[in-house]
Amino acid sequence: MRRQYYIMVKVTIFGATGTIGKTVTFKLASTDIVDEIVLFTRKTSIDKATGEVFDMYDALAAEDIDCKLIPSYDYNDIRNSDIVLISAGTHRSKGMNRLELAIPNAKIVQEYAKQTAIYAPNAIILVTTNPVDVMTNIALEASGFNRRKVIGLGNHLDSLRLKTYLSKHLNINSREVHTRVVGEHGDHMVPLLSSTTIGGLPLNYFAEPTSLDVPDIVNRLKTAGNTIIGKKGATEYGPAYAISNLIKTILTDSHKILTVSIYLQGEILGVSDVCLGVPVILYRHGILFIVPITMNDDEKEEFLKASKSIKDVTEKVRQYLKDNP
Repeated sequence: MRRQYYIMVKVTIFGATGTIGKTVTFKLASTDIVDEIVLFTRKTSIDKATGEVFDMYDALAAEDIDCKLIPSYDYNDIRNSDIVLISAGTHRSKGMNRLELAIPNAKIVQEYAKQTAIYAPNAIILVTTNPVDVMTNIALEASGFNRRKVIGLGNHLDSLRLKTYLSKHLNINSREVHTRVVGEHGDHMVPLLSSTTIGGLPLNYFAEPTSLDVPDIVNRLKTAGNTIIGKKGATEYGPAYAISNLIKTILTDSHKILTVSIYLQGEILGVSDVCLGVPVILYRHGILFIVPITMNDDEKEEFLKASKSIKDVTEKVRQYLKDNP
């Protein structure tokens, strides 16, 4: 089916030997919509990347899937990539706030974005390194790309988590739950409960009789990552599958609405000059359209707090990169 859209699809993954990077690689290869994946890593990790490739080939053979996997540390190998995923960076440990990662991860993201602009100037850049909203801004500036081609994972995973929470709490099929989280992928994320619907009906039709504890759900949502890290050491399947879902949405030109981080220019509450999670329509060439959203007063207040928080951190990171070129 993919051949009606394009002849060949190539994806590069920076940080491919990391927990999330290798899981995304295998998930994408398994979907059979990508022809070639470059597992880009540091030279010192090339043996590990090669071992991952051998292992994945064995698994893909069982499904008769012929996706070419290339372990590499040579930027020439990323040429002609349709999508470049930047997932490399320092991992978040238990109790660590995402924003604490900004300084050590900034140089990594900046370098990979610059090299992408040189070797794969027609690619879409997808950023998942945390803090993802700040790193999306850094990648945008370093690459010089159009803002619609530099996308952060943003609140896509958060939105999936909220969907799951509500589905399980209300004992309703998750396909009937239509909800979204916007703002920062972090402490200032904003669950849009005021516009959440269940089977086309407002959430409060279901929440009141079932005594839905909204503050508890919001808190669980904000601490979901730390909870998983505390119990198993790292988040893996959730982020990897959310990333793969996002990439598949782009490559299949499906025009789905997902909540990702993008550089705003006044489209939502007049907020500009900052990357935040908002709903967008995704298509083959990146972001087609930013979807207008309606928020109640509390949600507006939290969204503006998210804007200020991310702007402040982004400016500190910019100054760090300027002082440490």
